[in-house]
Amino acid sequence: MPKDKSWKQLILDLAKAISESLSGTSRKRTWHQHVVPYEDGWAVRREGNKRITSKHRKQSTAINKAKVLAKRKKADVIIHRASGGIRERIGYGD
Repeated sequence: MPKDKSWKQLILDLAKAISESLSGTSRKRTWHQHVVPYEDGWAVRREGNKRITSKHRKQSTAINKAKVLAKRKKADVIIHRASGGIRERIGYGD
């Protein structure tokens, strides 16, 4: 019977490893805020999100909003140019 127990344990361990790898728990969620061009203005979007957090007419207003959010979570603000490239990165981490 000890052989059966070891096979059962092996299968359980394998199933656990597969479920953990599929659950995506290994990726850490970030709170970095991106200021990006959006329609006729600018938007703040959290890194990794498809949806925007807020939209603004002026880039400076979007930057201020992103700074407030980033300071709360000790994250970074990544400011993009109108062309999409990164213009500046401001860090509020430890």
